[in-house]
Amino acid sequence: MILATAYICGLFNLILAAAMLIPMVADLFAENLDWQSFLGSALIVGLPSLLLVISTRRTMPPFSLRFGFLLVNAVWFSTSIVAAVPFVLSGQGLSFADAVFEATSGITTTGSTVLSGLDSLPPGILLWRSLTQWLGGLGIIAMGLLLLPFLRVGGMQVYKMESSIQSDSPYSRFTQFSAALLWLYLVLSVCCAVAYWATGMSVFDAINHAMSTISTGGYSTHDASMGHFGPATLAVGIVFMIAGALPFVAILRALVTGKLRDAWEIQIPVLLSILGIFTLVITLAGLFETDRESYDILIHAAFNITSVVTTTGFASTDYTLWGPFVIALFLVGTFLGGAAGSTSGGFKTYRLIILYQSLRVGLKELIYPNGVFIMRYGRTDVPGHAARSVGLFMAAFVLILLAGTLGLAATGLDLVTAFTGALTALTNVGPGLGELIGPAGNFSSLSDPAKWILSAAMLLGRLEILTVMVLFTPAFWRT
Repeated sequence: MILATAYICGLFNLILAAAMLIPMVADLFAENLDWQSFLGSALIVGLPSLLLVISTRRTMPPFSLRFGFLLVNAVWFSTSIVAAVPFVLSGQGLSFADAVFEATSGITTTGSTVLSGLDSLPPGILLWRSLTQWLGGLGIIAMGLLLLPFLRVGGMQVYKMESSIQSDSPYSRFTQFSAALLWLYLVLSVCCAVAYWATGMSVFDAINHAMSTISTGGYSTHDASMGHFGPATLAVGIVFMIAGALPFVAILRALVTGKLRDAWEIQIPVLLSILGIFTLVITLAGLFETDRESYDILIHAAFNITSVVTTTGFASTDYTLWGPFVIALFLVGTFLGGAAGSTSGGFKTYRLIILYQSLRVGLKELIYPNGVFIMRYGRTDVPGHAARSVGLFMAAFVLILLAGTLGLAATGLDLVTAFTGALTALTNVGPGLGELIGPAGNFSSLSDPAKWILSAAMLLGRLEILTVMVLFTPAFWRT
């Protein structure tokens, strides 16, 4: 099992090493000497990874829960470290803690950054940031659709039942499904880039922002993030952020069958309703708090709340200036997240549905102690163990959030920065609240211990918390 895990980690690291050649070419064309750092990084990562793959190439063991948990943790941890190598070797003078923070934020599609002066950075480093998010987003979809349901993490098996990835899947073979998923992800990325370019973005900006949008990552090539662009660009961003936060299996089903009703997932109307309600309320609040035009408030309200709820992390304006009520709404939105089976992070829509059903049934059982009530997720009954998994995830989420807040506060951060920093790291949103890490700031002024805590929280959040915590139980390591 250990050798098989090392072999698969080596394969993933080889992919990252090959991807490092893309920003190298970008720097070569720009005549920037940073191309040497990417070439060196590709060699430093690629050669040991190749040797690891060759030396550990064995027959794969049968899949088991223990193998699945170990594999998921090892792959995401190793890729976060490997992706940091170009940041360490680049001419930006990043410390190892800064480099790991930036790489982890990219791979987990969080979008928090320690870099400033983005408008004047070499193209290679900007492209590498976007590439880490694009590759991380693809890995998130694969993990969420194909692995986490079998590990029974936070009720994901209910989503697997409802989305019917098995019996009525439009593809009869796993390889066909994987290829279709990759093509869909690629096509959406290309369409997003073309749409951005059509609104006035440069080709370079359009490619980078498309990779960050579809992956719901949030890295930008400008310090002002999406505030650098106009309303038409923001409208395109809203559409494709929502696309990245939708269940990809549902989209594939509808494309294969040609029937829109086959895209039905109960998560979709719930997610869209949440976005619509929040946009309306924030727009109305913004009309009282600011003197901006109503259309301007609407487009910025819709863009920023979509960015937060889908855990993308773009910002088009400093919405913390719109009053405490709007700040509270964005704080609530940070908890939510997009649909399962998407690139989005956060609490996830399907968990909200199951929690609501648990509350509904629980209240009925208080009124009718002898009654029998069934929890439903769309057209599927929710088994008791799935509801317990969601409750367990929620408990773990709160405990880790409190621990992260205490840890960050111990480094000298104020309570708002510590709490929202831990929250946005766990939910993979990106910007927090306050002057330091708010939508108008970044994480560069934080101490190294704070960055290590946030890096760990980003990985915990991306791996659904329980997937990591299970490794620290003695029972996991017993034969």
